[in-house]
Amino acid sequence: MEEQLLDWAIELQALAQTGLTYTQDPFDHERFERIRTIATEILAVQSPVPVPKLRKLFADESGYPTPKLDTRAAIFENEKILLVQEKDKCWSLPGGWVEFNQSIKENTIKETLEETGLTVEPLKIVTIQDRNKHNLPRYAYSVCKIFVECRLLSGKFIENIETIQYDWFDKDSLPQLSEAKNTKNQIDLCFKAHKDTQWNVPFD
Repeated sequence: MEEQLLDWAIELQALAQTGLTYTQDPFDHERFERIRTIATEILAVQSPVPVPKLRKLFADESGYPTPKLDTRAAIFENEKILLVQEKDKCWSLPGGWVEFNQSIKENTIKETLEETGLTVEPLKIVTIQDRNKHNLPRYAYSVCKIFVECRLLSGKFIENIETIQYDWFDKDSLPQLSEAKNTKNQIDLCFKAHKDTQWNVPFD
């Protein structure tokens, strides 16, 4: 039932946002704003987050609703993959939201440098995934996750506001992962792509 409520809330929000983008009728604008409010209230039924904060997170975007983009860098050395430890002590592949003025390749390089101090060269796409089909908790908006295999060029760890340290891991001894950002299955895909010179990119 919780999953169904979230699905309904997401669909209502998308319909309302699309309507607000294109309508020129002030009465329709009012109706679409009401639909957006209902979507937020549906979400609030199963969330401890206050409605005003939920609205800011969930229902304050404008324009035609499209997925957000997230890139993750899969960097290998001696058959081990690099993970960064975040302040909650969990580990993830370096990455983050794609900036409005960055390409997938540029964003992968930028996020890796910011979180690790390392300069990398993106080599190939590992997989393209709908986040809500693979990661928990589900988000109330769509995210397209793009995993990119990269070659390490240079650098060393630089202290930053996002990560505590980085380290190298083989696929059978992974640390506690930040599963909202990457799961064991996603990292396993990165290992498979790394070993396969004829990799066929899986996508949702």
